[in-house]
Amino acid sequence: MAQYISKYDIIVIGSGLAGMTAANTLAKSGHKVLLLEKHHKLGGLATWFRRQGGYVFDVSLHGFPVGMIKSCRRYWNAPIADRIVPLPRIVFDNPQFTLTTSFNREDFTRLLTQKFHLAEETVVEFFDTARAMSHTGDASMTTQQLFDRFFPGREDVIRLLMEPITYANGSTLEDPALTYGIVFSNFMSKGVYTFEGGTDLLIRLMQEELERNGVDIKVSADVTGISVENGEVRGVQTGKDLIRAKAVVSNTNLKGTIFHLVGREHFTPRFIETAEAVRLNNSSTQVYMGLKPGESINEDVCGDLLFCSAAPAFRTEMLLSRQITSRTFSFYYPKTRPGTENYAVVSSTNANYSDWADLPEAEYKASKEALIEDTLNALEKYVPGIRGKIGWLEAATPCTFQDYTSHWNGASFGTKYEGLAVSRELPEQIQGLFHTGSVGIIMSGWLGAVNYGFIVANNVDAFMLDQKGKN
Repeated sequence: MAQYISKYDIIVIGSGLAGMTAANTLAKSGHKVLLLEKHHKLGGLATWFRRQGGYVFDVSLHGFPVGMIKSCRRYWNAPIADRIVPLPRIVFDNPQFTLTTSFNREDFTRLLTQKFHLAEETVVEFFDTARAMSHTGDASMTTQQLFDRFFPGREDVIRLLMEPITYANGSTLEDPALTYGIVFSNFMSKGVYTFEGGTDLLIRLMQEELERNGVDIKVSADVTGISVENGEVRGVQTGKDLIRAKAVVSNTNLKGTIFHLVGREHFTPRFIETAEAVRLNNSSTQVYMGLKPGESINEDVCGDLLFCSAAPAFRTEMLLSRQITSRTFSFYYPKTRPGTENYAVVSSTNANYSDWADLPEAEYKASKEALIEDTLNALEKYVPGIRGKIGWLEAATPCTFQDYTSHWNGASFGTKYEGLAVSRELPEQIQGLFHTGSVGIIMSGWLGAVNYGFIVANNVDAFMLDQKGKN
């Protein structure tokens, strides 16, 4: 691990995919960059962990749009991009329908016209409308209003089109339609993809690229503050040490950056009022299940991703309820990590931080055990005898994610849509201060994080060139 020096051009706080992409891009542009990470490994929520017996688990769901290939090739390298492969089987099973799809526009058009009996011209217009949406468009129309326009009264269609995107980035029917349309149309391009080799290999390849480009990396480095004087960034505080820099890029939670690392006294009252109004996204719970050596899963039944639910219809409040009725199962086959024979399953459910944070310790532990037991009951339908197949079993809650990532309320996807404008305005409030990461649903998920990291890096580079010109 490279030693870090007392002064840098740029310091990046947090090594989520956005932070790492920003650091890599800026280092390739010739800047001296320090990357600081609170955890003992890189990746943020795009990370992994190991357990005794050789069990390896990816923390986040292993699905993102095909655009990840282009972004990784452009911002990282070909060896990373070349390992991004399609997930061909996405399974839905709920009281309204059961089906398997490749999750691309062609197959969804077939399903919507043949299975759901919609007019093809309606389906085409819906896809075209979603594809035309951008973050600069009209944000007044909600996702519910978008569906009411094209599919009035069709709760089954809404479920098919909405449920995976809610799991992918926290979208709700009450959010602006453009936040749904952008993400949905990205997936509809060519379906769902994953990184072959697991997140552990992805982050290792990214770390090697960062080091080749001269980024200094320090893990287990808890940043306690961003130093600001006279409206300008001076550096960051880690314990008793002040590390100086001309610019700081925060890849931690947006509200945490403003109110904890910087402090409200450094911003205008109008900005603080706007920042306080930014809503955090929901969090999640996850259950990690590693199968014993020799045990396997029927891929034809389970697919690669399984969206299963006992709820009669799609409802945001039901997805967030402690009384879980809907789950996403990610199935990790040996092909996910070539060279091994390991099978694993990760169950993910949307959740509210408030439902977990204030529980007494004994009740918290009992709730985790109940979460595991309910998950196994749900999985038994698709993997008979699952309890006898499992060699490792554990759960994570919103409290877990807050502890490891410093995301306020363990928010899986940062903030809601209004957070994007606040994130973009930070450099106007404090010279040299930038933010990247999961802000606004359109910039969440793996692809959104990588792209926003690059966008912010370009802004930082322009700032540094401007400062050099002034000097």
